[in-house]
Amino acid sequence: MGSVGRLHCLTMTAAENPTPGDLALAPLVTCKLCLCEQSLDKMTTLQECRCIFCTACLKQYMQLAIREGCGSPITCPDMVCLNHGTLQEAEIACLVPVDQFQLYQRLKFEREVHLDPCRTWCPVADCQTVCPVATSDPGQPVLVECPSCHLKFCSCCKDAWHAEVSCRDSQPGILPTEHGTLFGTEAEAPIKQCPVCRVYIERNEGCAQMMCKNCKHTFCWYCLQNLDNDIFLRHYDRGPCRNKLGHSRASVMWNRTQDLSGYPWGTPSLFEKDGMLKKETHQRSLVG
Repeated sequence: MGSVGRLHCLTMTAAENPTPGDLALAPLVTCKLCLCEQSLDKMTTLQECRCIFCTACLKQYMQLAIREGCGSPITCPDMVCLNHGTLQEAEIACLVPVDQFQLYQRLKFEREVHLDPCRTWCPVADCQTVCPVATSDPGQPVLVECPSCHLKFCSCCKDAWHAEVSCRDSQPGILPTEHGTLFGTEAEAPIKQCPVCRVYIERNEGCAQMMCKNCKHTFCWYCLQNLDNDIFLRHYDRGPCRNKLGHSRASVMWNRTQDLSGYPWGTPSLFEKDGMLKKETHQRSLVG
């Protein structure tokens, strides 16, 4: 892996390493992140989209994206990138420390497991084994047996296998809805599942409009309604969620259009594994 990253660094910068004589004549280039003018030898061009940024900014951007992105693809930091580029693993490997790259690979793998209907984590905290899940109809629970600890559990609720009863009867505290799953009563539930990728989310504070950190889906915290296309937040003008936005409409809309984080509303925390909270500080950052 190290040799691949090293080779990529050479190929990525060779065309952008002018001689000292060329530097004296070459114009300065403005970095779109820090807005400072830099010489070409201090810039890095992304392979996929050919956008160019100063190397120092790009390194910082990647490290923030790794810490806050939960293994999601790291996108080009230019919000108006016409090619919608993403950074290749070799680019990431040569611009961040080894431990950061290993963290990115681990989070990427965990995200792949969360999104894969044919795999799930063993619910035993000390086991941390990825278990195969037999194919079934969507939402239909199936028996899963951990290949390591041999625990038999339900693929949907992760409780001990309950062949004769439903998930709701097995765990009265979990309330399934048409959009996702709620813990406790609907009004007081502090933990819910993303309606799209099913990752568990805890709402610590902030407004009712939430963005899943894992798949970037936007939804209402109270009813789990899809808000991806509701930029004017009309959802909070009527129905049971009326006037429950929690912040002024103007401030939330401004964040939605201006914030680079892709994570401007509320401060949800993802469960690293089913039933286990991720231990991290939740803050805004410039991540894609």
